[in-house]
Amino acid sequence: MSPVSPFLRTAAAHAWRLLVVGVAVYAVFAVLGRFHEIGVALFLGLVVTALLAVPTRRLARVLPRPLAVAVSLLGSAVLVLGVLSLVGEAVAGESATLVREFREGLAGIEAWLAGPPFRVSPGALSDLQSHIGAYLSSHRSTLIGRALSGAGHVVEVLTVLALAVFSAVLFLHGGERQWSWFCSELPEGARGRVDVGGRAAWRTFTGYTHGIVVVAATNAVLVGLALYFLGVPLAVPLALLEFFAAFVPLVGSPVALAIAAVVALAAKGPVIAGVVIALIVVIGQIEGHLLHPLVMSRAVRLHPLVVAVSVIAGTIAAGVVGAVVAVPLVSVVWSVRTALRAHAGPERAPAPAPTAPDPDD
Repeated sequence: MSPVSPFLRTAAAHAWRLLVVGVAVYAVFAVLGRFHEIGVALFLGLVVTALLAVPTRRLARVLPRPLAVAVSLLGSAVLVLGVLSLVGEAVAGESATLVREFREGLAGIEAWLAGPPFRVSPGALSDLQSHIGAYLSSHRSTLIGRALSGAGHVVEVLTVLALAVFSAVLFLHGGERQWSWFCSELPEGARGRVDVGGRAAWRTFTGYTHGIVVVAATNAVLVGLALYFLGVPLAVPLALLEFFAAFVPLVGSPVALAIAAVVALAAKGPVIAGVVIALIVVIGQIEGHLLHPLVMSRAVRLHPLVVAVSVIAGTIAAGVVGAVVAVPLVSVVWSVRTALRAHAGPERAPAPAPTAPDPDD
């Protein structure tokens, strides 16, 4: 019987470890999928805590801790509502102009497609619009039923938001005490490792949250200014869409800019749309080669391929929520592994041999 080659033995050793990791990741996403409302609420609570921990800590120097938490949460809520109201006013103010420009833009696109090299029949878009109108008319009852059933999800969304705010209040008010109590309830032999891993996970999660917000805000400002100077309508809402889309690394920003390109094509024609498409490349280069290395390097040390696979796997497992959660989850797991290895390293090292005392002492 020929001995097993070292390469095959090493490959088998890594293969079963990968299978165990895959089963563990699948189990985590299965549990999150079963209780996704609770998971999303806790994740949002942790995000709010990571963003408001520093302002709350500074306010707590001059205010009582509960009042500092209330001021931080209310101030951030006012800021978010102000931005949303600004977007609503921008959409309402440009609605009439947007409808007119879209009609003119569709006519221009139809004339452009009728010429070389496409040579689409002039009535193709009109036929498409008539088909869409006929479909909506024939399926009106189904669409209304889906809309009414979808209205029931509003209650779930409000419940998730309420639980997220409640969790953030508790974390901001006494997160350190809660973590110390949790560690004290564990077996004595596991307290040190759990404390080290938990603190490493929180440092990574906080760094990732701060970094992704900076990257998203920078992308949104660049996109908003570019669309404004190009004269593309709905520049503010499209910039806000870019902000939220940037929370899905590598994928979200190009998708948001593709939507902006469609709006530019319908409102301003193919030349401006081409410029917006060029923005996809430019902003992608800025995000990948400048913002992420400078802002995210301390928090996330993952290869771009790992990020891409994580986003795709999270999307398959849990949709949009999985795409948003995948990268911070993988980053946290990797940081915990690194911290535990560093913590266990001195314990596994052999103790130095005792030396005989020096006679001259």
